[in-house]
Amino acid sequence: MFPALETELKQKILPDPYEDFMYHHLQYYGYFKAQRGSLPNSATHQHVWKNNNPRYLLSGSLGKRDDLILDPLQKEKRLYSLMLSSPLLKSRQLLHDEFGKVNLRLREPRGLFAFFSGSGPLQAPRWPVECEVIKENIHHIEWVPPQPEHFYQPTGSEKIPEIVGEEGGTVVYQLDSVPTEDSYFTRSRVGGKRGVIKELAVTLQGPEDNTLLFESRFESGNLQKAVRVDTYTYELTLRTDLYTRKHTQWFYFRVQNTRKDATYRFTIVNLLKPKSLYTVGMKPLFYSQLDAKTHSIGWRREGDEIKYYRNNSDDGQQPLYCLTWTIQFPHDQDTCFFAHFYPYTYTDLQCYLLSVTNNPVQSQFCKLRTLCQSLAGNTVYLLTITNPARTPQEAAAKKAVVLSARVHPGESNGSWIMKGFLDFILSKSPDAQLLRDTFIFKVVPMLNPDGVIVGNYRCSLAGRDLNRHYKTILKESFPCVWHTRNMIKRLLEEREVLLYCDFHGHSRKNNIFLYGCNNNDRKFWLHERVFPLMLSRNAPDKVSKKVQFSFHSCNFKVQKCKEGTGRVVMWRMGILNSYTMESTFGGSTLGNKRDTHFTTEDLKSLGYHVCDTLLDFCDPDRTKFMQCLAELKALLQQEIHKKFKDTDLEGSWSDISLSDIESSSASQVQNIDTSGSDSSLSDGLPVHLLNIANELNQKKKKMYKKKKRKPLQSRKQRNIQYQKNKLMQESELTEEAPSQANGRDRGTSLDPSEMTTLMLTKNKERMQREKPGFAVSCSLKRSTNSSQEPAPDMKPNWSRNRYPATKRGHTATVAYPSLHIYTYP
Repeated sequence: MFPALETELKQKILPDPYEDFMYHHLQYYGYFKAQRGSLPNSATHQHVWKNNNPRYLLSGSLGKRDDLILDPLQKEKRLYSLMLSSPLLKSRQLLHDEFGKVNLRLREPRGLFAFFSGSGPLQAPRWPVECEVIKENIHHIEWVPPQPEHFYQPTGSEKIPEIVGEEGGTVVYQLDSVPTEDSYFTRSRVGGKRGVIKELAVTLQGPEDNTLLFESRFESGNLQKAVRVDTYTYELTLRTDLYTRKHTQWFYFRVQNTRKDATYRFTIVNLLKPKSLYTVGMKPLFYSQLDAKTHSIGWRREGDEIKYYRNNSDDGQQPLYCLTWTIQFPHDQDTCFFAHFYPYTYTDLQCYLLSVTNNPVQSQFCKLRTLCQSLAGNTVYLLTITNPARTPQEAAAKKAVVLSARVHPGESNGSWIMKGFLDFILSKSPDAQLLRDTFIFKVVPMLNPDGVIVGNYRCSLAGRDLNRHYKTILKESFPCVWHTRNMIKRLLEEREVLLYCDFHGHSRKNNIFLYGCNNNDRKFWLHERVFPLMLSRNAPDKVSKKVQFSFHSCNFKVQKCKEGTGRVVMWRMGILNSYTMESTFGGSTLGNKRDTHFTTEDLKSLGYHVCDTLLDFCDPDRTKFMQCLAELKALLQQEIHKKFKDTDLEGSWSDISLSDIESSSASQVQNIDTSGSDSSLSDGLPVHLLNIANELNQKKKKMYKKKKRKPLQSRKQRNIQYQKNKLMQESELTEEAPSQANGRDRGTSLDPSEMTTLMLTKNKERMQREKPGFAVSCSLKRSTNSSQEPAPDMKPNWSRNRYPATKRGHTATVAYPSLHIYTYP
């Protein structure tokens, strides 16, 4: 078992695969610190391997007789004693923390960490064994158009082509083996299906053959079939999410053998959503490899005669919808791509994380580890970003911020916002350094790598929407969300989580907005709306022309069908500021960027604005926070008076529940749909998982039933307990009497603004008592203004340079600021 302890074998030996495995495995736990070749007798470390006879055991140190069979417990004791006596086998499991204390625990296995190496290859994506994967590596350059890309303006004369299908055309591309709802995921491997990759595209008959060659068997691709209807007309069928018959919205595929200046028409025939941004001007994305090589031009919006309409030739099971557009390719014999939105693949993420780990500065405050393995065995990465604390008190005082993206794999918008956030928080900016000093950021940049790899729009390989299963007990079937929830649960036991935000994409509404939750606790009334309002103030379009954030599109109603979403589950776990950030697939309808598409640079800039808003949100100078509360209060009063016109609410409006007016207040703004990016309900568990879930639920019920019975008490013990309870009741009555005489009755409710001031005062007093070594005056930003709440009838003035002393220039901060972050002033 331990090769360094074995004597030289005289017999002819053969390699033992189990021994090789154990040698490699024990290295992870610190037993072997030398190289195999440097150990004594390294050439003779293997077992005697004779005819697979179980009677033969380790020779050398374990005994001279080959026919000796030791008791398993005796053998284990002997191996352990030999291990302790060997100078070569030193266990290094006594870990010292950053404060010098000895922490008696096992060193974490290296399998928990990503094995990124500057010289070695990236971890290859694992695919279901049913999927065929081409060997080409698809790479696109990043590029921002020099001019805004405007929405398509419908003329009303767009052609609606008739769907003819295979009967009226020629199939030029078709995936044969596509897992459907009747099957379920079993196993995966690097490269997907074994064997020779088939040529699915038609074979060209000669140089004059102008048939387009289609391909989608690469990361995030999902075209299933292409039918040639006419010389330049093609009908396209998208592959549904694997192991389902639903969720066709995302598309990404390649075409080759193009002809310049010819007008091609593409029609996707099996979309499932009745509403789409293509009806209000959104254009598909187009990429030319020749343009990228010769002119450094990347993804751009192209298309004409764009029409989104119902497919009248559906099969009657569910209505289907079509998207049609025309385009002229810029070059002959070009390789081009079409996509629903800017792709961001699992390999793109790995390349980015590789650059971070190879950066000697960023790797000091950004630690990369494995949160879990996905269903297919792909790594779900977890980033911990914070500057090292100087004292234990500083480390304990840091609040946490949790961010995640791509739980829905087709919503690549979230990855671009996440990239912008990471670019800023890992930068040398003074604000970024201050944020790292103040917070611990837990970041899961790609929650559903399996879905991203195979080109799903909504689901994981379990065939279900992960954002409906955050409450799951099936750890093995939904590992990504189970481990995310568990990580946040452990984090809440250590420290306060200030903010949770999951980045998504929206297919039916323009602009960017947040979905939050309503808090019925009057102590924190309207507080969950402050951060979205601040973010809308920090994402202007006047001078910088950056992305716009629409506060009026935000929604804070908790629907019953969304109880399993990350936003609601984390909110019920105790995170007050728990949000879903929705960024459109289209563009902006506000300000100077009205009716133009968002670029990747716009989305990345939003990641910066999230950081900037965090500084404002936690600034001890409460001016901006109180301005937002006053404005929210005024807006709510207006909505209440609109809804209850005939009711006298003077003096009692604050007793109305927010949920009573939420549905009307949000939907009346711009008369738009306030539902999520996909309002479909949870499909429940797949059939093959129902029995497992039922068994686990039965086990939990049995555990609750098996409660220990209290031992019977004697009469003397009961009398003593009665006397104790009576004395406690009398003492409580004595203490409550003077407090009720001099103070406010318990049943009297406080106005939200009064409660805010009271909470702030108590927080200050508590901090002074608990942390006497730190001054109360230290601030997250330099603060010179401590004005009170503005009058409700005054319109708050939100100027970016109104408080120049509270922004930027943080190098002179001496006292550690995180002890005085007023989360709920």
